[in-house]
Amino acid sequence: MAKFDSSVPSIARIYDYVLGGKDNYPADRAQAEQALAHNPLIPVMARENRQFLSRAVGWVARQGIDQFIDIGCGLPTEPNTHESARAVRPGVMVAYVDNDPVVIGHLNALVAKGNPGIGVLAGDLREPARVLDGVADTTDLARPVGLILGSLLHFISPDEARDLVARYAAALAVGSYLVVSAARMDSSGADGGYGEYSRNVTAVYNHSAADFTRFLGPLELVPPGIVDARRWHPALGEPAAPPPRDAYMLAAVARVAGKDPLDHLEPA
Repeated sequence: MAKFDSSVPSIARIYDYVLGGKDNYPADRAQAEQALAHNPLIPVMARENRQFLSRAVGWVARQGIDQFIDIGCGLPTEPNTHESARAVRPGVMVAYVDNDPVVIGHLNALVAKGNPGIGVLAGDLREPARVLDGVADTTDLARPVGLILGSLLHFISPDEARDLVARYAAALAVGSYLVVSAARMDSSGADGGYGEYSRNVTAVYNHSAADFTRFLGPLELVPPGIVDARRWHPALGEPAAPPPRDAYMLAAVARVAGKDPLDHLEPA
């Protein structure tokens, strides 16, 4: 893993800043403000992504899943994956994976404070074999698992994203679920904002719903399919059909197909 350098902006710390967090540095804040100049909705999208992930994790837990792998999890932000899952199924095991040293430090502190059933791995999405081997202490891949790729695939090219999702899915037991989200901009402003972020932080790709369909390949999409994150099982009191915007989070939950002993649980 790369040595920590606070002068280099970090995806996780930029995300922390737009969510109103304090675990970020001047370089992160400067880059975030440049991105906000192109897309002022970024903080709104970040919150909507967190809300989607919480709803999706709770839904997956209700299907009987009691172990999760959260890749590219970022800095701990309430509700964390283990909190959303354990609100439904106490005792759920969660493996958090990230390649940012600051994130790993915060996650290790979380575990040290007395949070059993949580694993922490310094790892990168692009190394599926290493990641899956590294979470063995908290995850039994012979049983169904919930794999989370939240706000992550827009940092991966279309061909590589399709390959990575396929490699992870192939390693999961039948009845497992993938929770996936990525930023999407339909306006011409995407070129400026994404281009600047790509130059200063890391490459960003403006994936479409059609791209997502290819990423998820033969997996079974959970209704309502690939949608604006606000439309995926909206919370009580939230509109089922929010007004359209040209900047939003694409979101989906998909199942590794096949008959398994969890089929009697809550239907999609």
